[in-house]
Amino acid sequence: MNEPKFPIKFSLIQKLVASYSAIALFTLTALVFSISGLYSITRTAKDIARHDLLVISSTLQLRESLVAQERASGKYAILQTPEYIDVFHKREKEFLQLLQNLERQGGEPELATLTATYRRYQAAVEGLLTGKTTGTAQQGRLAAQLLQSIDSLSAKKQQQLGAKLREAEKKEQSTVRLTLILSLTGFLLATIVAVYVVVTISTAITKLKKATHRIAEGDFDYNPHIPPGDEIGDLAKDFISMAARLKIMEQISLDASPLTRLPGNIAIERVLSKRLQSGELFAVCYVDLDNFKAYNDRYGYVKASEVIKITAEIVHETTKRVAGSTAFVGHVGGDDFVVITDADMAEKVCTAILEAFDIEILNHYNADDLAKGAIEGKDRYGVHRIFPIMTISIAAVICQKGIYDSAVDIAKTAAELKEFLKAKTGSNYFVNRRGKLR
Repeated sequence: MNEPKFPIKFSLIQKLVASYSAIALFTLTALVFSISGLYSITRTAKDIARHDLLVISSTLQLRESLVAQERASGKYAILQTPEYIDVFHKREKEFLQLLQNLERQGGEPELATLTATYRRYQAAVEGLLTGKTTGTAQQGRLAAQLLQSIDSLSAKKQQQLGAKLREAEKKEQSTVRLTLILSLTGFLLATIVAVYVVVTISTAITKLKKATHRIAEGDFDYNPHIPPGDEIGDLAKDFISMAARLKIMEQISLDASPLTRLPGNIAIERVLSKRLQSGELFAVCYVDLDNFKAYNDRYGYVKASEVIKITAEIVHETTKRVAGSTAFVGHVGGDDFVVITDADMAEKVCTAILEAFDIEILNHYNADDLAKGAIEGKDRYGVHRIFPIMTISIAAVICQKGIYDSAVDIAKTAAELKEFLKAKTGSNYFVNRRGKLR
């Protein structure tokens, strides 16, 4: 059976890190490409300066030197003045030095032909200068060949230089274009991420703000509908859980007794249901005051309310002291209370409550009634009777799922136990460990 697939969720931090990593990647790529392009252009410029321009410049100097040699040899042929021989040799030396410089640059096949032709030219001029020959026709042809070779080499290098410059220009344009594209892409991505994050957070905060107002007005079921997957989604989930908890707390608060502030029937049933569902063994102690109506008739509503409040404090404080903070104390209503605690704590709790109540209740009767140990009054049927000093009865039922299925079953058993206890004198308790009464 294939497991269900769920979309991958990313937190805000992960989204920001991933997005800005992409931005950094675009920016770094643009920087690397830009540096690479600049390096290539710089390398081309250095190659042009070190080779092409040097070759072109040298060819121009070669041409100028050869023309100067031709003028010097021509003047010597006419005037036979020795000083022109010195001029020729000076220019000859210059020409040879330029050829050596070009040969060191390398890569120019025309230089071998140019050098060989110049050697023949030198020999022709040397015959003229030494008087071995008188004609200048051969010298002129060789000079023309040399000039043609020099001009050809110069033209070739100029064409190569033009091609390199055009290639460098294309490289420059390509580098600038791609650098701008990558930079703008990174900028747009940063803007999109910033807008997305701001809009997401702003929208979520607005929804949470609205939810706060709705919950403050009592609408605890309001859902802000913020999708899960990041910190804001988790916050919304916690917010919904908090609202549900507030709803429960409000129900408990509204259900609580205004006199004792103890939880009421809704909270009692919730605790009982939770205990039953857990399957654990626990005790439910129903606490009831004996002869309370007679006391109310005798001393009035205010004093009777004070006794209920004092009884609530005794039951609550004694239970928490004996059984701990996990024990639960509720007020069913009137003079009836409920204690829910661990099964092994039932007798200790009941005993402690009885002892504390029997001592405290004496402070709420006048001296005459205490001396008589009773008060006179009418029962609920209007019959005149003598009622003893108020006592307390506690019917404790040991419960577990399977023995009792609901709070109603437990209450029914406790009611039967209370009838049994009220028939006895004084404060009493009874712990039923046998399950439902038959």
